[in-house]
Amino acid sequence: MKKNISDKELLKTIIEGIQERKGKRIFCIDLSKIDGVLYDYFVICEGDSNIHVSSIADSVEDYLIDKIRVKPLASDGFENAQWIVFDYGNIMVHIFQREARNFYSLETLWSDAKITEIPDLD
Repeated sequence: MKKNISDKELLKTIIEGIQERKGKRIFCIDLSKIDGVLYDYFVICEGDSNIHVSSIADSVEDYLIDKIRVKPLASDGFENAQWIVFDYGNIMVHIFQREARNFYSLETLWSDAKITEIPDLD
């Protein structure tokens, strides 16, 4: 991963990659003020099916490589595409199917953090 990319630029590009494939209910959770958390930000979104979730994940990964030449440090979840996760250093990206998102409810786990909802592109 390139070191000179700001978190703000990385977040913007991640969100653009999600929006490129019509990811829904995009939330950015700022964890930077919470003690003991490994990441400064979570980006959470959802897709309608495993194909849609995979498509969003592919878009995020490709978008970041193409636009700012950043690859994830790690990724997981492509096998069943219920919940795909990317580790981009200070930023963790979670791409869910709705049922899995509702089950894990990450937004409520971090309700003490600043949560910003990004409007869906229709």
